[in-house]
Order: sequence, then structure tokens, then C-alpha cells
Amino acid sequence: MNRTVGRLLVLCVGILIALGAFGVARLAGASCSPFTRAACVRVLFLGNSYTYVNDLPAVFRDIARAGGQNVETSMVANGGETLANHAASPASVNAISGSRWQFVVLQEQSEIPSLEADRQGQMYPAARVLVGIVRAAGATPILLQTWAHRDGWPDHGLDYGAMQAAVNQGYGAIGAELGVAVAPAGQAWQTVVQQDPSVVLWQDDGSHPSAAGTYLVACVLYTRIFGATPIGISATEGLSADLARTLQAAAIQH
Repeated sequence: MNRTVGRLLVLCVGILIALGAFGVARLAGASCSPFTRAACVRVLFLGNSYTYVNDLPAVFRDIARAGGQNVETSMVANGGETLANHAASPASVNAISGSRWQFVVLQEQSEIPSLEADRQGQMYPAARVLVGIVRAAGATPILLQTWAHRDGWPDHGLDYGAMQAAVNQGYGAIGAELGVAVAPAGQAWQTVVQQDPSVVLWQDDGSHPSAAGTYLVACVLYTRIFGATPIGISATEGLSADLARTLQAAAIQH
């Protein structure tokens, strides 16, 4: 092999590697597609493990794209992170201010909204700060109402229904005060529990979402953000078509 041929081979291999890396980056990324006329809708998620387990932003993005939306998502979420943690975190604040988002989804730690003292002392002050930052950045805040633990919170005398009612009240009150829309995922969750208890929405820990639970939450967010029904969307994220349709229908009932 002469030097010229050798150099050409090296160049071709380099190009293939570069194209491969570019392809992987595009597949792994969450950017809007440049190959559609649909306007780019950019959504940032601030939460904790309830957001990153099963990659809620990616499931939402898949559903939205299957519904004809052009969506980009990003996420700041660490295990157990509260809205107060996010409000005090340079990473979270910079994520909100450092890019042009249309929507920022705010998800509180699962137990805080169910206790009045924790709402007043932690959730509400943090929500006020974060909503102010989101609006100053030109984005629309959305509060992601979470779901109660499968067995409630016995240490505080709350069964599943009582805990969910308290969570609903907690998000509803601060949403009304600040004029912020609430994505009623916990209420949709309760609808599924009541209508078809055979659907497994929780993981074995009775707290984190199963794949079906995450899919339901993503459908609720799709409805709240786009004002459209997810019923009939083809993206099922590995769920059966029947189960996906059950969850799609529950998402629009609140």
C-alpha cells in the first residue's frame, strides 16, 4: 500500500467515525428536529428521581413528537431533590436562565406537599422563587402534581387517598396563588387506580413510577402543554396498545 492510498484510508475511517459520533449524539440528544416546519417547543424539567426514573422527559418527547409536535427537552434532577434545593442551586437557576425555554416543569419532592407545615416552610417559598426566575427568563412555569405513595404515609396517618388529596391541595393552592397551571398527574393516577386496579403504576417500592406510571405522567403533561388529547398517539413506549390507550384516556379526565 502506497502512502497516498494509506492516507485516503485513514481519512475515510476518520470521516466514518465522525459521522458515527454525530449520529449517536443526535440520537442521544433532545434537540428539536430541523426537518419539520413545526415550531420548536423547548421544555426544561426540574425534579428528582420521580422525573429521571424511566426518563420522563424522553417519554414526553416521544409522545409529543408522535403527536406532531417538535420538542426539545432537558432535565435537572437528583435523587430526593426538593424545589428548595433547586431554588438554591446554581445549576438549576443557570439551567433556567441559560437557555430559551418555552416551559419549565417544576416537580416537588413526593412527601412535602402532603403536610401543611412543609408546604408553608419549604414548598411554597421555593415555588415563589422558582416561578419568578422562570418568568423572568421568558418561560411558562408548570407545576407537576405528583402521585401519593401506594400505601400512603402511615407515619402521618395518611392512607393513599388521604395523601393524594393533600398533595392535590398543596399543588392547587400554590398554583392558584401564583397563577401557574398544574399538570394533574396525581389525579390521573388515582383515576387509573380506581377504574382498573390491575394496572401497575408503582414500582415495587410503592413510590417510584413504573413504565406505565411514567407514560401516564407524560400524557398528562402533553395535554397540559399542548392543549391536545394524547388519545390515538402511536407512541406506546413498549406498553401494549390497550394499556397505552387506557392511560391516554385517563390523562384527559382532569
